[in-house]
Amino acid sequence: MSLSDVTASRRRARRREDAKLAEHVERLGEEHPPIPLDSVDYTMKKPRALADRFGAVLSYMARVELEVERNVLELNILLPDPPEVDRRFYADVWLPQETHHGLILDKLQQLAGLDPSDPNLDDVSFKLKLLGALGRMPGVQDISRMLYYLTGVATERSAVLAYNKLHAGLVELGERAIAATVVAPIRRQEPGHFAYYQMAAQQLWDQLSGWQRWLTRSLRKRTFEVVGAYDKHQIADFGDVMDALEMSKGGEAELREYARQVGRAELELMWAHRRGLRVPDYVFKSLRRAAELAADRKGEAWPAVQPAGS
Repeated sequence: MSLSDVTASRRRARRREDAKLAEHVERLGEEHPPIPLDSVDYTMKKPRALADRFGAVLSYMARVELEVERNVLELNILLPDPPEVDRRFYADVWLPQETHHGLILDKLQQLAGLDPSDPNLDDVSFKLKLLGALGRMPGVQDISRMLYYLTGVATERSAVLAYNKLHAGLVELGERAIAATVVAPIRRQEPGHFAYYQMAAQQLWDQLSGWQRWLTRSLRKRTFEVVGAYDKHQIADFGDVMDALEMSKGGEAELREYARQVGRAELELMWAHRRGLRVPDYVFKSLRRAAELAADRKGEAWPAVQPAGS
């Protein structure tokens, strides 16, 4: 087979992958329109108990979901010339879906007696603006896109795990109306987002050169953050979320399992050459810092010291 035949074959394969990704986005938009705001049953049997047990979770999730408006603004800066399928996904499908998630969760937390969300909708960091400016250089925007997909994979995986835990906890509390009409519809939409990021990440990773892969790995290790946390206070808030959802109460072993689930996709993609590595260490370290900051804010230690003989 000649070089021109190989090149033509690769182009055909890329067009098939592009078409598959575009079809996925169109299907997401058609099958999962934004949840109607008037479809929710906010009936609560014990709003005080719900707020006490899951208030930290509702507040965090509502803020993060509402901040997608700023996230889209960031993407417009980060990716000065994105593929049309990316723009279609984040502006026309993901944004309206996530915004409705945030509005629903924010109303729920207020009805439960909690303060309304105060999302950051327009403050874009200088670091991101700089990366967006560098994105106009050949090869750099592909690295930015790769980091965007990896962040999306980890974020959506975290969301799926969190909403599953929240749903189970609400059912346990007897809050079946909230579980069925708030959390269940939201969690049905998150796997489609995860699938998009995973497909896009695999497709782009296969196209990156050696230096682009090296730089992506290096930047990912240095910039990984727990979802929705941009300062120490918010990182501690995420620690409270993990504690409320019983993702970190069991200590390091339980937290490592959570980190394994969050980081599995990028482990398989970027670190397959590191045989024996069960989880990217930077994922576990970020989650552990959140757990430690949350405990420290309460004047406690993480993991909690077990009584002798327990």
